[in-house]
Amino acid sequence: MAKSLDFWYDGTMNFEKIEAAYELMLENIQLLQNQLTTNIYDAMIEQNMAYINSERTDKTILKNNANLKKMALSKEEWRRVYQFLFIKANQTEPLQYNHQFTPDSIGFILSFIMDSLLSEEQLEILEIGSGTGNLANTLLNNSQKKLDYLGIELDDLLIDLSASMAEVMGADLHFVQGDAVRPQLLKPSDVIFSDLPVGYYPDDRIASRFSLAAKEGHTYAHHLLMAQSIKYLKSGGYAIFLAPNNLLTSAQSSLLKHWLKAEAQLIAMVSLPETLFGKKELAKSIFVFQKQDEEKQEAFVYPLKSLQDPEILRHFSQSFKKWASENAK
Repeated sequence: MAKSLDFWYDGTMNFEKIEAAYELMLENIQLLQNQLTTNIYDAMIEQNMAYINSERTDKTILKNNANLKKMALSKEEWRRVYQFLFIKANQTEPLQYNHQFTPDSIGFILSFIMDSLLSEEQLEILEIGSGTGNLANTLLNNSQKKLDYLGIELDDLLIDLSASMAEVMGADLHFVQGDAVRPQLLKPSDVIFSDLPVGYYPDDRIASRFSLAAKEGHTYAHHLLMAQSIKYLKSGGYAIFLAPNNLLTSAQSSLLKHWLKAEAQLIAMVSLPETLFGKKELAKSIFVFQKQDEEKQEAFVYPLKSLQDPEILRHFSQSFKKWASENAK
């Protein structure tokens, strides 16, 4: 049985400890940034390595890391520490929009949807565009399932960040670097996640291999990633995407819908509050697809108007669990 969405506050976490750990990490990162004359993200990777290997000779860094180890942070406490560090870093050295981490509130919903749809206790999951690894850790820390996780990410900085953070946290995560639009040697997964990067894919030659490729100009990268993702799903598996609100009405949507008829069916769509994304044009919804089979099912459609109101979240979770018990396979 999947959790409801009443579990957002984890009473086992010590927020004073999280704040203290954040201050120690930040001091070390800023010291390393000055010593190495590098950006804050590379300094974060260096701090992760220093924490793991205790190889830095700087007395302050060694002392702070020793104190961090004494705190014995849980995986979820570590995840919160890193979130605060990314928020701080983003104030002076912003990551591009497609590299921003998926908000916790959405990550919890994605975890809840996965747990509600699948009865198996162990799942193989793949994340397309794993970024900083925040969504991966949200899933692993909050799902009631045992997850065998693999993330694929093109950006080498993000790969180094997510892998080094996972090692510090003791998280059982695996990452590979690569362009997810191009074919990869990956085993089939039960569930595929992606907070889809939005934009055009620059290589028209590669895009032309897909049936949903635009006839003229560049093809949407998020369309190509969706098409490639479905190939990595087991029969009956689920693809859970965070995608633009206009996914099914945009300029290239007719190509996408034609492809969907043959490959997958939309089984659920949950719209999210536009205020969560800052600008209306950046707003996304959750789209859940199932690898195509002959049996059609009634789609679950729900406008989730708030991620803060407990009653709205409770109604959503009850509605989805009821639908899943009647429709999910």
